[in-house]
Amino acid sequence: MAKGYWIASVDVSDAEAYAAYVRENAVAFAKYGARFLVRGGAAQAVEGGMRSRIVVLEFPDHAAALACYHSPEYARAKALRDGASVADVVVVEGYDGAQPGAA
Repeated sequence: MAKGYWIASVDVSDAEAYAAYVRENAVAFAKYGARFLVRGGAAQAVEGGMRSRIVVLEFPDHAAALACYHSPEYARAKALRDGASVADVVVVEGYDGAQPGAA
């Protein structure tokens, strides 16, 4: 079964409020088995544009990634992020090599 991923591109305008979001989102991420693969490290756009912070989370599967985003636990965290940042978040199913016809 393919894993699920969140890919987030974020501009933070209020670091203190965003830090509260980071503390709170740990609850949802632990519940749904998330693991950080990328968490705001050095990045360079080589095509197109990007926001200042990139985050990639891995989940056990796509369903868990979606369930986490729509969970009450994450809603509480996201309420802390709203107004402190602007984000683009994509939930995507990973590729496991066994998907027929996948390119």
